Amino acid sequence: MSVLLDDERLEPLGKNMKIVVSDSHPFGTDAILLADFADIHKGDRVCDLGTGCGIIPLLWHKGGKAKHISAVDIQPKACSQLKKSLEINGITEGFDVYNADLRELKGVIEFGKLDVVTMNPPYKPVGTGIESISDAEKIARHETMCNLDDLVESAKRLLRFGGKLCLCHRPERLCDIMTSMRNGGIEPKRVRFVSQTVGKAPWLVLVEGKNGSKPHLTVEKELYIKNPDGSDSEEMLRIFGDYREGEKNA
Repeated sequence: MSVLLDDERLEPLGKNMKIVVSDSHPFGTDAILLADFADIHKGDRVCDLGTGCGIIPLLWHKGGKAKHISAVDIQPKACSQLKKSLEINGITEGFDVYNADLRELKGVIEFGKLDVVTMNPPYKPVGTGIESISDAEKIARHETMCNLDDLVESAKRLLRFGGKLCLCHRPERLCDIMTSMRNGGIEPKRVRFVSQTVGKAPWLVLVEGKNGSKPHLTVEKELYIKNPDGSDSEEMLRIFGDYREGEKNA
């Protein structure tokens, strides 16, 4: 049975699943939104790059649609946490965890076969903002180990023709995302902004690009986290599913 380290703890992920998190590798609302935005279909082969604690692939597994799930992270501790989550939840098939650099996946994951690739990437270019103290935080928040071009190049190799790359990012990086995708052969197809509530500026953007697709961009209606009275919006209640109920029962 998996033994948690002193800095690790279990958090509920709905009624029937738990996830191992730590201060180095937690998860946020942005990852939950990305898992939903990716819109996994029955039989999809999917991969989450820079998976951290594995919140996105665990939510996919909980959804029950993916045929096979891969999760990649360059940090050994992140992979260890996810493997502990798999053991605790009794997940033994259809789910692989790779401690690897997303820029060097040749021979690790078969190229040209995946339907969906996702990443919740580092939001800040190197040399901007206040750099985080720990190495884990630097890798997660700053483009020290990979940038948008690296992500797109890796996804391009992994995806089948017509497969999609989905990511979340800060709205101020939208031009960078579009440029990296188009230059890398993944055409931006779908964009959705996320705001805390009506009247607030977006704090997140969700972007989908397709491998080899022709130009045509759809901007979806804005997603609001909260109603004006502070309660969760109807759409967030759908996205959270039974996650909130799991929190109450923890």
